[in-house]
Amino acid sequence: MLPEVSDQALAELGRTEGGPDTLAHLVRDQDTRRLLVLRAVLDAVDGADEAVCPTAMRARVRADWALLVESDRVGQAGNGQRTAAGSGVKHPPGPASPPHDSAGLPRSPARDRLLYPLLGPWAKRCLSGLNAQSGASAQERAWELARDLAHFSTVAAAAAARAGLSFAVRLTARNGVLTLPSLGALHTVEGGDTVVDVLCRDGRLTVRQSGATDIVVYPETGVGAWSGSRAWTPAYALPGLVEGAGVMPLDDLDLYRAVQNGPRHQELSGPTTLTDAERKQWVQAWAGTAEALRLGGDQRVAEAVVLLRCLVPLAMPPASSPGSDQGSCSATRREAFGAVLSSIPPTPSTFAATLVHELQHAKLAAVSEMVTLHHAGPDERYFAPWRPDARPYDGLLQGTYSHLALADYFRRCAESTPGRVDRETSWGLYARYREQVAAALPSLVASPHLTRRGRRFVDGMVVAYERLSECPAPRGHAARAAAYVRAARTLWQQRHERVARDGSDAPDA
Repeated sequence: MLPEVSDQALAELGRTEGGPDTLAHLVRDQDTRRLLVLRAVLDAVDGADEAVCPTAMRARVRADWALLVESDRVGQAGNGQRTAAGSGVKHPPGPASPPHDSAGLPRSPARDRLLYPLLGPWAKRCLSGLNAQSGASAQERAWELARDLAHFSTVAAAAAARAGLSFAVRLTARNGVLTLPSLGALHTVEGGDTVVDVLCRDGRLTVRQSGATDIVVYPETGVGAWSGSRAWTPAYALPGLVEGAGVMPLDDLDLYRAVQNGPRHQELSGPTTLTDAERKQWVQAWAGTAEALRLGGDQRVAEAVVLLRCLVPLAMPPASSPGSDQGSCSATRREAFGAVLSSIPPTPSTFAATLVHELQHAKLAAVSEMVTLHHAGPDERYFAPWRPDARPYDGLLQGTYSHLALADYFRRCAESTPGRVDRETSWGLYARYREQVAAALPSLVASPHLTRRGRRFVDGMVVAYERLSECPAPRGHAARAAAYVRAARTLWQQRHERVARDGSDAPDA
């Protein structure tokens, strides 16, 4: 692990800020944790029971890792760089020289794939499948693990192709689709799980399947690959958020982009494959996102450039209508650091606010893995004016933190937005978010469960709130926001008094 976050950095982060060094520290720590998790997967594969992970499967994983190590070596050498000595099949690629990403980290095709956000859910799922205590039968675990580890083969093949290696591998398509991360997806002639041979020579891929004509695929720089075959769907990316930033994957192909067989918040829709029209809507919203973020201060642009690594499209929630500001949804996943999941952004300003909100969740999740902020349990007993249900302390902390950043963002927007309508909208949102934070922050501050460093973090939140207090919203907006929070508290109290009285949790009529 990297050195602990300093008290100064913790105070910065508590204020929903974070300078370049602080943000880069979070990213480096998350990347280090990812490599350790991958090492844990490799060790678990080596030690797995033969009934769950047969010898041939273990050998394939080792071969995949060897291909990744070679991709890293060639990728680094191709840039005139050294490769760290001692890289072995069982170990993640070692440190190397530039080129670097936005956090100052070295890059190679292998690292790009291993540190890609959506490989985190894959690793978590593999560890669960390799865990003898998972509850599933050995046969069920073996079948699921074989499919999951087959995905690792496609990761290795994609990295090798991007590194310019020549190789031949046999891959497995899942449910009639072979996905090569960062390149694209092939819809196979046969459905189900199908064998596909991939040959890479002279910078192009030849894809072969039984009973079909060979398909030739040409990898493009960064993200995507071109083919004349209608069976091939290229991976897609949006332009860099700002000048000089790398392209932003808009990933509607990855197999692990959403929780599989797990709980999902009731307001969160599932992943979707975009149509051309939907992709254009993303392009239009994204084109104005940097400008909209900048209205809220350079900090919001900077953290998006450093922390955001991919976008995952979600379907529109059932109650929403395209083009409406209502009914959109978004999320982050702790195990997929750097990914933001979102339905189609109605407007650039809406999406800018989404990024501010979700990236605070990402920051706080990263901090919480480095520092123990509190020892509060999972009891759901706190009032959060943005939710009808009671929240555990950690949930209240997460929500208050993101709402604090949104209050700061909309205050700055209100002060810098030229149009009267947009300015009034920003003042209204600022007033509401500030009032919500005011209602939740005392519970955080008063908790006896905060650690010393957690107190430092929450004190930073208090400082940020007090700064907001120096800029009151116009009287009408402030009054409406206060009334809104009072009504939310009254309804919450009535609901939970009823639950305490009769044990029911039925919705209000």
